[in-house]
Amino acid sequence: MWNGWRGDGTATAGAATEAANYPEVMARLRLFAQAREAAGTKEWHAPAATVGDLLDAAVCEFGPNFARVLPHCRVWVDGEPAERATAVGDHQEVAVLPPVSGG
Repeated sequence: MWNGWRGDGTATAGAATEAANYPEVMARLRLFAQAREAAGTKEWHAPAATVGDLLDAAVCEFGPNFARVLPHCRVWVDGEPAERATAVGDHQEVAVLPPVSGG
């Protein structure tokens, strides 16, 4: 499970990064299920150096409902499991996948 955010929608220590510190690398954030509903979009692009930077920016953009979903999600970069410190490059896909139920 994703552990960079508290359930109350606030960042854990060190999670916030100023936008001015981002390099000009545009990563693509793909959102699924509850994450998509909370954000109100299925895809978003933003400059970021790491997965954590991208998700921090997304929380600022989409607000507390999105932040409350993150702790329950898995995060992948180009189909591989990722952590907050995982670097992202230009045009890489970062996917946020909440738990799925079914039967």
